[in-house]
Amino acid sequence: MSERRACKATGFCRMTIRYKATRGNDASLRERMKAIAGERRRFGYRRLHVLLRREGFRVNHKRLFRLYREERLMVRRRGGRKRAIGTRAPMMIPMRPNERWSLDFVADQMTDGRRFRMLAIVDDCTRECLTLVADTSLSGMRVARSELLPEIGTVTEATM
Repeated sequence: MSERRACKATGFCRMTIRYKATRGNDASLRERMKAIAGERRRFGYRRLHVLLRREGFRVNHKRLFRLYREERLMVRRRGGRKRAIGTRAPMMIPMRPNERWSLDFVADQMTDGRRFRMLAIVDDCTRECLTLVADTSLSGMRVARSELLPEIGTVTEATM
């Protein structure tokens, strides 16, 4: 079947069938893009686009994104949280009262919308609540003023 009859049967224009795409040479643009991306590892393709335009490269952002992907460039991720290396010693179980206390803050809300917090100090051996302080605002000074907290300095370990 001829090209003319095939195009007429399928409904295509003959110009679209004969069209040959000609892309320009992107070698200098690619090299400069890789150089900037190597210097500025936290810059993505949008920021590279701005810098390249300042240097005189006339490039569309969509074309730059295509080249960016073809070069397999990507924004370097920041390092995560540093974690302790090695195994941790298990926490010892308290054998006597007042050997270890735990502090905990509990928050709630009243029906009128006001919030309040409670400080609970618990003996880990007896599971007894030694102090329960409730207030709308518990600052660090208020926690330090609590009746039992001055004795925590003599306790071997206090957990929060």
